Amino acid sequence: MIEAVKWTGENWKEIDEFITTYHETYPKDGVIMIDTLEGTHIANVGDYIIKGVQGEFYPCKPDIFEQSYETTE
Repeated sequence: MIEAVKWTGENWKEIDEFITTYHETYPKDGVIMIDTLEGTHIANVGDYIIKGVQGEFYPCKPDIFEQSYETTE
């Protein structure tokens, strides 16, 4: 099981509380910049932010996320 939050462009506070590593949120532009294990990655509105097994965070495009994972409440 993984933890993930979908970036809607409106839920910046939820994203800020979810991502516990360094990141910058630009709600006006719909962009989140996240420091990942592979460097800085950009999440756009509609992307999922996933918490990895080592506590790292990274963005995932919605089509890939929805094909790879089953969501629960």
